[in-house]
Amino acid sequence: MHLREVQKRAWENKLAKGFNTTDLPLEFALTHAELSEAFEAARKHPDTLGEELADVLIFLASIAEMAGVDLDSAVEAKMAKNVTRRYERSATGTLTKVVEGPHSSTQATP
Repeated sequence: MHLREVQKRAWENKLAKGFNTTDLPLEFALTHAELSEAFEAARKHPDTLGEELADVLIFLASIAEMAGVDLDSAVEAKMAKNVTRRYERSATGTLTKVVEGPHSSTQATP
């Protein structure tokens, strides 16, 4: 299944069930709660991790739909950008992104 389909189906489910479709900050808070549940599942109930990660993806897809973001295209663009990034280990062993130009290196982010 493509992200566009996930986004569409997640949104259709929200509409069908009468879930929130307008309060973006609430959706971020609920997504945070789902991510916390996934963290706990990874630590204590690994057999439920897939379901919890699916919940996180569904919430993210709904946020994208609510905000008018084509998540499929955004992920493709971000992954293409990440391929071109260079990283080096600092003296402390932290992986840092090498920033070209006048800015200094920053800690790595996906």
